[in-house]
Amino acid sequence: MLLLKNKSIFIAEDNLQNRVIFQMVLIRHGALVEFERWGQDTLSRLSRSMSCDLIILDLMLADNLSGFDVFHQIRAVPRFAEVPIVAVSAMDPSIAMPKARIQGFAGFIAKPIDTYLFPQQLAKILEGEQVWYAGMRSLT
Repeated sequence: MLLLKNKSIFIAEDNLQNRVIFQMVLIRHGALVEFERWGQDTLSRLSRSMSCDLIILDLMLADNLSGFDVFHQIRAVPRFAEVPIVAVSAMDPSIAMPKARIQGFAGFIAKPIDTYLFPQQLAKILEGEQVWYAGMRSLT
């Protein structure tokens, strides 16, 4: 079953290995994937995309750029104000999850991702649910 069939998913991730894994899993489940690797051009690249159903945002990007800062830049654009944004990060979940909740993320998924659960988690977010997953150290 293609859990993410025809869903447009934008990824902001600076680690090539993570980006490739995300992309392979998402495409296998029917998603249309675009990405921006450094975070600095996320907003301009996202603005050029035709549509976006979900944004995956790393919290620790290159050049000390914070995913939290990128989140606020994205939310400032009316076109993306309601698009669910999920943090997918290796940041300590006990610190990152509360901050992500307060700022308005639709969820948090700890790295390394579980390639079986990941598409299911994203499908739930696309259905309007929130997902807060700290991996094996699950806090919720």
